[in-house]
Amino acid sequence: MGMGGISIWQLLIVLVIVLLLFGTKKLRNLGSDLGGAVKGFRSTIKDSSSAEESSETTESPAGPESLAESAESSEETESEKESPKA
Repeated sequence: MGMGGISIWQLLIVLVIVLLLFGTKKLRNLGSDLGGAVKGFRSTIKDSSSAEESSETTESPAGPESLAESAESSEETESEKESPKA
């Protein structure tokens, strides 16, 4: 190989040293923890992207009827705020 290249033998030596240092049980636990973290990350990303898509599809342009209804409801809430309840 060239300068800076890693051969298969060097990778095998590093693997053996890592196995001797940490043991197979710790490496297995580390692998399962890492896999669970990646799975959780992917599901979170999938949920957030689907939530964005659903919010974009539910938002429709407001027609004159819905504008009138929203204006009436906002006037009612403003008058409720101003009038104190006894």
